[in-house]
Amino acid sequence: MKAVRVVRAWPGRHDEWTLQLDDAATVADAVEAMRQTAPTTLEAVAGYAVFGVRVQPAAVLREGDRLELLEALQIDPKDARRRRAAASRGET
Repeated sequence: MKAVRVVRAWPGRHDEWTLQLDDAATVADAVEAMRQTAPTTLEAVAGYAVFGVRVQPAAVLREGDRLELLEALQIDPKDARRRRAAASRGET
């Protein structure tokens, strides 16, 4: 058995769970365990990362990994930065 942390973040808060998984467990196995533990947590999840690196559902997890449940981007980061810069200059 191995311990894997699962993290889901929203603006201003995050939730974290620790799962005990088989040694050969994959991301898909962890997601299935989360479906049993906290099903609403998986709403709007568009991808997965381990310590900030995107992974596929077939990726094997290791002891101590932090699996991050990712949402789709709401806005292109470059466009968001341009908007913030324009707002700081008083442009609309």
